[in-house]
Amino acid sequence: MNQIPFDPGPLAEVHGSDQAPWTLVFVRDLHHPPAKVWSALTDPAQLTQWAPYTADRNLGGVGEATLSTVDSDQPVDVPAMISHAEEPILLEYTWGEEALRWELAPIDVGTRLTLRHTVTGQDWMPKVAAGWHLCLVVADTVLAGNPMPPIRGMDAMNYGWADLNEAYAKQLSIPVTPFPEDFTG
Repeated sequence: MNQIPFDPGPLAEVHGSDQAPWTLVFVRDLHHPPAKVWSALTDPAQLTQWAPYTADRNLGGVGEATLSTVDSDQPVDVPAMISHAEEPILLEYTWGEEALRWELAPIDVGTRLTLRHTVTGQDWMPKVAAGWHLCLVVADTVLAGNPMPPIRGMDAMNYGWADLNEAYAKQLSIPVTPFPEDFTG
């Protein structure tokens, strides 16, 4: 696949657990205040602009939700449970079998976003880091008022996902594994 000219910017700070449960810690600074980032994380209309899923409701309140993956031809509905929503500093929910914890802290240039994402295996940590890297580049750009299409699913290969996967694997000190060809979303 040909890569589209695109600069994903510097790598985020990442750490990962060395045993199960496999948790990726992904830290990135965004150029917007926590309240604006919170809206991007919780408002279904904003999620569709950058995230790998849509939501059937605002994620800013505790309770059940459905997140529909949008990175393939057919959306896949995945049950979610928002367990903690403390605007604008902490959002925790499950996404199927995975757990996500978004922590937002104000900094001089905007928000330090820390994502703790529990995944199914250690080899998924760099893949997930590469995916969130691209999604959050789009989110930061869109929040700045600059339209940009979302980068999702196999389209991410056109935007340097493979290079990001390799770089994050190196940063996490784990072997690089490619994206599974039979992955359907």
